[in-house]
Amino acid sequence: MLASQLIQQIFPSLHLSDNAGFALQLMEDYDVQHLPIVAEEKLLGLVAKDDLLDEDDNTALVALEERFVKAWVKKDEFVLTALKVMAEYEITVLPVVTEQDELIGCVSQNILQQHLAKYLGTHEPGGIIVLEIERRNFSFGEINRLVETNDAYITQLNSYTDGETGFVIVSIKVNKVEISDILATFQRYDYIVKYYFGEEQFANELKENYHHLMAYLNL
Repeated sequence: MLASQLIQQIFPSLHLSDNAGFALQLMEDYDVQHLPIVAEEKLLGLVAKDDLLDEDDNTALVALEERFVKAWVKKDEFVLTALKVMAEYEITVLPVVTEQDELIGCVSQNILQQHLAKYLGTHEPGGIIVLEIERRNFSFGEINRLVETNDAYITQLNSYTDGETGFVIVSIKVNKVEISDILATFQRYDYIVKYYFGEEQFANELKENYHHLMAYLNL
C-alpha cells in the first residue's frame, strides 16, 4: 500500500501571502492542527496551529516560514513510512508529494489508521500470540513450522527489539481462535510466551462442563 493510495484531496493548502486568521479558520473548519503551505505548487512544509495562536490574525504566513514543519512523504513510499513520519513529527495531516516536491494531496490520521487496521488484518478472526526470543534464536521458519504443525497458519507477524532486554518481541496472528494446541507446542520447544489473546481448549471445556452441570441440577 503506497502513500499515493491514501491521499485525501479534501484538505486545502495555504500560501505564504495568506494570514494567520485565515489559516486558523481553515483548521477549525477541517478539524486539524496542521495544513500544508505551497508556493508554485511545491510544498514548503506545514504550519502548526500552535504557532498561529501566538500571532496576530493579520500576520502573513511568510513571517512564520522558519517554523514550518518539514514533514512529508513521496507518493511511492510505503504506508509504514507514512506512519513513521506522522508519528515522528506528531502531525495531524501528512502531505504527499511527487519527486519534484509538488503537493498532490494529504493523508489524515483517521484515514491512515483505517488503512493500517486493514493492512494488519485486525478485522480478520484469529488468535494472537506474543513471544520473547533471544535474537540469535529468532527464526521465522521455525515459528511458521510450529504453527503449521497444528493445522494453522500465520496471517500476520510483527517484531521489534526490546531496548532494555535485547530480546526480540514477536507478535503473531494465526487463523485460529482456539490456540491452546499452538501455545503448548511453543512451550514444548522452550519458547517464552509473554501473553496471548484467543480461546483455550481448557476454557472451552470448563464452559461446556458448567452447562452440563446446570442442566443436571435443573432436572
